[in-house]
Amino acid sequence: MAEGRHFIVATAGHVDHGKSALVKALTGTDPDRLPEEKSRGITIDLGFAHLELPSPDSSPSSLLLGIVDVPGHEDFVKNMVAGVGSIDLALIVVAADDGWMPQTEEHLQILSYFGVRKAVVALTKADLTADEQNAIATIRERLHNSPFADAPIVPTSVIGGRGLSELRAALSQQLATTATPRDIGKPRLPVDRVFTLPGIGTVVTGTLFGGTLRRGQSVVLQPSGKTTRIRRIQSHGQDVETSGPGTRTALNLADVDTIEDVHRGDVVTLADLGRSSECLDVLVEISPRASRSIKDGLRLRVHHGSGNVPAQLVLLDRKEVGAGTCALGQLRLEAPAFAFVGDRFTLRDWSEQHTLAGALVLDADADRKGLKTKARLPWLERVSASIGDVGQLVAAFVTRDGAVRRTQLLAKSHFSAAEVADATARLTREGVVVIAGDFVCDATAWEALRVRAQEAVESAHRDHPEHLGVSLSDLHARFDADLPYPELFDPLIAALCEGEFVRVGSVVRRAGHRPALPEPLRVAGAKLTQQLTARPLEPPSRRELAPDAVSQRALRFLVDTGEVVEVSADLVMSGQAVAEAADTIRTFIREHGPATVSELRQVLSTSRRIVVPLLEYLDRTFVTLRQGDRRTLRH
Repeated sequence: MAEGRHFIVATAGHVDHGKSALVKALTGTDPDRLPEEKSRGITIDLGFAHLELPSPDSSPSSLLLGIVDVPGHEDFVKNMVAGVGSIDLALIVVAADDGWMPQTEEHLQILSYFGVRKAVVALTKADLTADEQNAIATIRERLHNSPFADAPIVPTSVIGGRGLSELRAALSQQLATTATPRDIGKPRLPVDRVFTLPGIGTVVTGTLFGGTLRRGQSVVLQPSGKTTRIRRIQSHGQDVETSGPGTRTALNLADVDTIEDVHRGDVVTLADLGRSSECLDVLVEISPRASRSIKDGLRLRVHHGSGNVPAQLVLLDRKEVGAGTCALGQLRLEAPAFAFVGDRFTLRDWSEQHTLAGALVLDADADRKGLKTKARLPWLERVSASIGDVGQLVAAFVTRDGAVRRTQLLAKSHFSAAEVADATARLTREGVVVIAGDFVCDATAWEALRVRAQEAVESAHRDHPEHLGVSLSDLHARFDADLPYPELFDPLIAALCEGEFVRVGSVVRRAGHRPALPEPLRVAGAKLTQQLTARPLEPPSRRELAPDAVSQRALRFLVDTGEVVEVSADLVMSGQAVAEAADTIRTFIREHGPATVSELRQVLSTSRRIVVPLLEYLDRTFVTLRQGDRRTLRH
């Protein structure tokens, strides 16, 4: 395939105004492919053709146009909408003998709802009018107050080929100043045709945008989520290894059953771009050229990509939207759709007779709950005002959610991962967001969590100064319900310990904190110490030693500080007694070799109640090693 800049052009206009004949004359390809189209003389479904044009600036790279010929008949407008969802330029066709028709007007509004801003008008059948200039003037008047007010108008006739060279030049001039479709690493191919070829299998076609697809690549079908693999790629009839944005693309998919697994309206995309949604927050826009308003609660059809989905419209702050106005609302879909923030839809009535409005997606994974809460409306207004600003959108979504996984932040948007990362880095430098592990957090919310954690540790020091600090398990229990994600706990503790706090094992404390018994416990602590040192190798049982809550708290403090050793569940001894007993045992074994419990009991002059748990403790702390009924030293 020739190297060049790829664009998608779609026809628009009333039935029988010569769209298909014009495409055939321009490209040599008849876009009408169905027998019924041939017999009826009208386009029923989408047709496709390819046109290569030289760049008007004599650049060596060509302009490679994928042309989508859409139906003009009012009964097939839903098919027309499927062909103009991701185009770069509209070829508006108006017949000189008929002039501007209602379907022409509806097509123009649909184009504007999808955000199309460039067009060329072909005045077809120019040989059938006696006043060509008046026909042109009438079209120019109709284009007034539309995105295409300044579009070039080219008189043509397929009889004799009049105006075809001028039309090609006009297309070339318009596209020369049009940005090439962006590759943001997020390919989406809305499926507009599905068929099976003998010996090849299932093939889907569509207009690829947002990224590049490669032969052998693993992809998913949305909304089903079915995983498949690209066996083969064709673009404009040629096998290719890759296909990029702005190209008509055919994919041969592995392990896909045509009837069961893939349908028109599905999207071929990548697994890491998220799932389909059944609820979308949107900005509804009605053209000033529209003739009707729409009301809250209306059941309608959402046309997106190559498919359409039934939905209910819920308006946020009004009961009705009139011509030339906008309103915030929510589309509650009756079937899932794979949409991105920044996508544009067309809304048509339930009977598919009228185009009602356009819609811009503000939240592609919206929640029905809390739609009319006080915070929702200003947040949607903020997103609507900054839909093209990646930094503002990052800040808006992170502020709303408190924290967002970096891999999911604006994954379903028109911005690349690099653009989102750059915006996040800048917002981090500005103190708007904070990076916490795998998450981007709102700086204000994150600081509030950090302060709460700090206060929790400080409170524990005040209430229990005898403790080393707060256990991580206790802190986790306090914050578990308030963290947007459980995985944020470790980054929170790390952030806390960047300041005046430290983590010691499984405990967090202020760096300068030193455990000390409070006044009420000091008497109990002194009594415990006295009892343990009075008979160091024959101490009372733990139950006898600390029979009440006060003495138990004092004992816990002595254990935490190492003054007392927890030998077993029922035996505690002073740290000094344990150390001296261990030294005595080491000396005996070095001099006499491995020793039995009885021999070591006699050496220590104590009872089995003490020596058995003591030796088990020394085994656990790697002082001694049990071999049968004898103990030897570890080293």
